[in-house]
Amino acid sequence: MSETNKTHETILPDDWLMPKGYSNGILAQAGRTLYLGGQVGWDEQEHFNSDKLIPQFEQALKNILAVVNKAGGKPEHICKMTCFCKDRDQYLESRRELGKIWKTLMGNHYPCMSMIFVVDLLDHPALIEIEATAVIP
Repeated sequence: MSETNKTHETILPDDWLMPKGYSNGILAQAGRTLYLGGQVGWDEQEHFNSDKLIPQFEQALKNILAVVNKAGGKPEHICKMTCFCKDRDQYLESRRELGKIWKTLMGNHYPCMSMIFVVDLLDHPALIEIEATAVIP
């Protein structure tokens, strides 16, 4: 089973359960590949406006989308995303709110994703860092 749009095809092997909130595989069509460095929850002047996970996640995702947009892309062009988070418990407790932010910024597009819990991040007081890869037609 697979789902196709203009820029990529979501790959789901036969008999696999539909993943929730991510894709197992995306086959990108021809385009320019954009590799994004890790984005934390600071603003364009590198100031953190919160030390809480939810607003940092929202800002980090907005930062990702700003880079994608500058390259001529849209949220649905993101094929792969890796999130590094310092607080597993806070993440699990916040999933509903994080999901609302996701829907607002990304719609129903779910790239291949990994969530990795880490001891620390370079930029203090960052709680989450997101890196991504996009294929822009």
